[in-house]
Amino acid sequence: MARSIAAAGAFVVSLDSMVNIAFPSIATTFRLEPEEVRWIIVCYVLTYAVMAFVGGAAADRVGHGVVFRAGLGLTAVGFLLAGTAGSFGWLLLGRVIQGFAGGLVYGTAPGLTTLAVPPPARARALGVLGGAIALAFAAGPLAAGLLVEAFGWRAVFHVRVPLALAVLAWALALRPPDVPGGATRRVTLADITRRPVLTASGLSFVANAGIFAVWLLGPFYLVGTRGLDAKTGGALFMLTPLGTAVAAPLAGRIADRIGPRLPQAVGLALEAAGLAALSRAGATTPVTLLALGLLAAGFGLGLFQVPNMAGVMAAFPAGQQGAAGGLTFLARTLGIVAGVATLSTVFAHRRDRVGVDAAFADSFLLAAAIVAAAAAVALSRTATPPRGP
Repeated sequence: MARSIAAAGAFVVSLDSMVNIAFPSIATTFRLEPEEVRWIIVCYVLTYAVMAFVGGAAADRVGHGVVFRAGLGLTAVGFLLAGTAGSFGWLLLGRVIQGFAGGLVYGTAPGLTTLAVPPPARARALGVLGGAIALAFAAGPLAAGLLVEAFGWRAVFHVRVPLALAVLAWALALRPPDVPGGATRRVTLADITRRPVLTASGLSFVANAGIFAVWLLGPFYLVGTRGLDAKTGGALFMLTPLGTAVAAPLAGRIADRIGPRLPQAVGLALEAAGLAALSRAGATTPVTLLALGLLAAGFGLGLFQVPNMAGVMAAFPAGQQGAAGGLTFLARTLGIVAGVATLSTVFAHRRDRVGVDAAFADSFLLAAAIVAAAAAVALSRTATPPRGP
């Protein structure tokens, strides 16, 4: 039951994929350029990147359930503030609160998931959590397309308030188990800077930096360059997270059987191939090819992410599972922030020089190149036998 509550909380937080489809509408309301929209992402993601680790480490001391419930309550507050914002500044404040709260949920969800399962089944359990997160990312764009067309962009925030409160009520009623503070050991810098932990975190950083070529620029390409309405754009956009949702449980099973390294390398290679295919997309590219590229990029990320998280969680003892889970989201979200900052800058710079279509192509090609480099690193790790203790 604790795993179900953890998955439900992560699902609600991950429905933030709704906001991406609303970017063009938000930009029109506040008269923003596409590169200025990055602050909607950065304020949210950078905050929860830090809070995921802080919240996970705190949960090891005061209890995972306590921190998890606090995150759900603040999540509802952030949704309400962002949805009623009368200026871009107030919207960004709402995003910061969302990020603070989302970090508490993300930082505790992996710990709640793994504490109740034996190590041989850890990746499979994390696959369910990863599937719930990816399913929310997949459902969000489609739902957002319908909501934005019918009610405007504010609805993508308002509709999630009752969902957050419902999961909070569930968590309060069933009380996921807390870990006694005396059973834990504080995480040190030496724990985090071990080579396997740093390598896995670095690969996650790059994988998520690359995928944000889709999350940041994809809506503008689909709605702007291709001229699709929000509903159709949302249906296509959901293929990337849908691929991740399908791959996550499968990746958990594979990792439990053969270990995490090879699935990580294959996943990164598939993500890079999808991004490279999208870099060739233009105004006349068949929708089928677009769909395949979006699906491949997401499936590759899902195949990578669950084994990567399982590897990091396995490197920490039971009393540090909160900090370990928070660290996985820290690496993931720092990659997102770096991807948003880098790709938006590249896009803006190239757009002024070569035009919008070529700027899209260059941004996706850069993302594909860095993910392909990460795949090469991961593959070299699979070919190297592990050292003894």
